[in-house]
Amino acid sequence: MGIDIDRTSFDAEDYRAFAARLEENLDCLQQLLSRPGFGDGPGSLGSELELYVVDPAGKPLYANEDILLDAQDPHLTLELNRYNLEFNLSPYCFTQRAFASTEREILARLDRLRAVAGRHGGRIVPIGILPTLRQADFGPHCITPRQRYHALVEQLIRRRGDGFRIDINGDDPLKLELADITLEGANTSFQVHYRVRPADYADTFNAIQLATPLVLALGANSPTLFGHRLWHETRVPLFKQSIDTRHPDRYSWNEPARVNFGQGWARRGAIELFREVVRIYPSLLPVCSGSSPGEELARGIAPTLAELRLHQGTVWLWNRPVYDNLGGGHLRVEMRALPAGPTAVDMVANAALLVGLAEGLRPRINELLPALPFARAEYNFYRAAQHGLAAKLLWPGVSQSGYRELAMTDIISSLLPVAAEGLAAIGVTAAESGHYLGVIERRLQRRQTGAIWQLRMLARLQGKMTRSDALHKLLEIYMQHSEANLPVAEWPL
Repeated sequence: MGIDIDRTSFDAEDYRAFAARLEENLDCLQQLLSRPGFGDGPGSLGSELELYVVDPAGKPLYANEDILLDAQDPHLTLELNRYNLEFNLSPYCFTQRAFASTEREILARLDRLRAVAGRHGGRIVPIGILPTLRQADFGPHCITPRQRYHALVEQLIRRRGDGFRIDINGDDPLKLELADITLEGANTSFQVHYRVRPADYADTFNAIQLATPLVLALGANSPTLFGHRLWHETRVPLFKQSIDTRHPDRYSWNEPARVNFGQGWARRGAIELFREVVRIYPSLLPVCSGSSPGEELARGIAPTLAELRLHQGTVWLWNRPVYDNLGGGHLRVEMRALPAGPTAVDMVANAALLVGLAEGLRPRINELLPALPFARAEYNFYRAAQHGLAAKLLWPGVSQSGYRELAMTDIISSLLPVAAEGLAAIGVTAAESGHYLGVIERRLQRRQTGAIWQLRMLARLQGKMTRSDALHKLLEIYMQHSEANLPVAEWPL
């Protein structure tokens, strides 16, 4: 999705040509999906990890380009703001102990990256939102100098206006206004890619949507911004508002938000989800590739569908469909809601829980969905982000009559065996499954997520020092535990 481009301004002909090429992309994808056996390879897990770079005092360090150049790692890429980097981690089949292999790779790559960053006076932090951020860390001066990012900022301002208003409630409500989208770069995530057979796509996608609020609440790690105690996953409202600020009139038509949970349950398969993104959202970066997907398909090779992938990169669904031409072409679900951190083992445990729940729920997903209209699933997503483990969610039952609001922790506790069944069904060994679900179970037992630990530690520290000093001390302690890869349930206060 992070395809780079070579310019920042476009004319009417660019948009016309891009629209035509998008239609060609969709036609080619439909042809691929109609081929027997397309995309039926073994299931696999991939991921992307976004990171902060900070200086010795814990403040953002504007050095991502220097570190990238020094690292010489093809898995490492730049992000929107100059103090963010991202690892594109290797995909693993489940026969390769995908979760354990991912954890080992995260640890190894972080170790090497920390050594490189140290040569530039920097340190690396996996955390949803850096607690030491200041408003001065946002604005045109913090944008990574890449054409794609400048074009995206320019196009969003052109469509939305230049006043991006942030209004997030919480214990210390936050209201402010910025002139650009750079506050989006405050959010760093652990994005999980799960390869799915086309025949199973709709049911798997729906099961992931249903389970996402549960794992989001349990994995919350972003409770503050500028020292304000806000949502347990403040990334969720911050990302939406930093991209989609507008003044909607409830009685008139409004363009759909580009950051959202989706438009409804998937009904038939993947193609409807790709079409939806093209039909609903105007193009922001109308840059055509040099090759025609129809010509590529005629030559017997899987087309890149570069225009469709570029367009998808300007619509930020919390779970979104992905087409990849590698290996003859296949489909994935990209799960984008989980935060970075606190540790490698915690992030991988979150991924294992989400994939396990999706596979465990999928066989009966069509019995469950009539009991939970999509708007109520979206409600669950935002309540989970707001309240974390204290959230009460609407959860469907096969024989229910009327909505049932249940404690999030009770729902998860009852579903852990379902997650274990789901992981076993895709070939995850009992030992690997038990290890990562055990991390989740201890988090439930001790009622401690990354967000809860940060809030409790901040409260203790603020009793001894100023808020600014407390935030910096919080980060130092966080980094010590994170680098030790100690599961957050075990972090002391």
